[in-house]
Amino acid sequence: MSDFDRVIDRHGSWCTQWDFVADRFGRDDLLPFTISDMDFATAPCITAELHKRVAHGVLGYSRWQHDDFLSSITHWYQKRFEVTARPEQIVYGPSVIYMVAQMIRHWSQPGDGVVIHTPAYDAFYKAIEGNLRNVLALPLRRVNAEWQCDMAELETLLARDDCKVLLLCSPHNPTGKVWRRQELEQMSALCQRHNVRVISDEIHMDMVTGEAKHLPWSEVASGRWALFTSASKSFNIPALTGAYGFISDEQDRAAWFQALKNADGLSSPAVLAVAAHIAAYRHGSHWLDALRDYLRDNLQHVARRLNEAFPELNWQPPQATYLAWIDLNPLAIDEHQLQKELIEQQKVAIMPGYTYGPEGQGYLRLNVGCPRSKVDDGLDRLIAGIARCHSARLK
Repeated sequence: MSDFDRVIDRHGSWCTQWDFVADRFGRDDLLPFTISDMDFATAPCITAELHKRVAHGVLGYSRWQHDDFLSSITHWYQKRFEVTARPEQIVYGPSVIYMVAQMIRHWSQPGDGVVIHTPAYDAFYKAIEGNLRNVLALPLRRVNAEWQCDMAELETLLARDDCKVLLLCSPHNPTGKVWRRQELEQMSALCQRHNVRVISDEIHMDMVTGEAKHLPWSEVASGRWALFTSASKSFNIPALTGAYGFISDEQDRAAWFQALKNADGLSSPAVLAVAAHIAAYRHGSHWLDALRDYLRDNLQHVARRLNEAFPELNWQPPQATYLAWIDLNPLAIDEHQLQKELIEQQKVAIMPGYTYGPEGQGYLRLNVGCPRSKVDDGLDRLIAGIARCHSARLK
């Protein structure tokens, strides 16, 4: 079992979060809590399998359409979600966002609209607008401690002639919302009514804590849909590349493989990613459970320290992900001034909420996928920065 308190120096490993923090924050001497990867070593069962595969010595072209890979996925869905996955629906790709973009291109034309719940993962905006489609933003509303979707407002967007796709994030990033069955069923019925295709990004599906339960879109879906995910977030292996998913319609799957293999020339998967997924889904369950307990405790620790320092925040941990979506609006702090303070004085990099669209203004997204000692160091700096900006506002 891994020691999640162990600090691993990631400097010099070509690590986006540590070695390239200046790309987004302008300087390289910052303590980062930014993109959603973790500072933990992956599960021992994965590293053992990777060592075994590398020791074989031959790293030639490979395939994913074999029982070792497919059965590991169906095994995982049965074990973790009590869902019977259909292996004939499984597709493969280099990343979840690539797969999302590919299906947006397949199901829509330039100028068409794609609905997303906002605030939204910033790559969603890029995948939509970079493909010359239009974002149809549907803001989530926080009611007490729960984020909710206005279904009447959703139907208004789905009924538009230019609306072709609902891009769902389940669980939702950055709020950490876990969608309830009733909500998913209602969204499915509305999309069916208005002939809107659904793409469900479920990359955070394993990172749910407490009483909330993740329900795959496949269990409520009607019409034509795609579900894309990966073990990369759960087991901290995004640098291996590799993702998979399910496409419901046979003709859509044929079009997928046409685009993947012929148009884009992607016919061989990253063999280490395939091996890692098999190891994770066959042997990684206990490690993942221990990781989720550690991340839950990290988030509760953030809540205790923040609320002790600033009781008016009354911040509560999310239902899912290891991303603390922190609402600082009760303090009425200038968020740009706060970022300046955090970067220049506190030397810490934390994602500003406006990265995720206008509805993220006044928020921060703090990644707690790291040892507790780093969390505390970051909280020391964040609390000091907030206090300085808050004091300056009150003068």
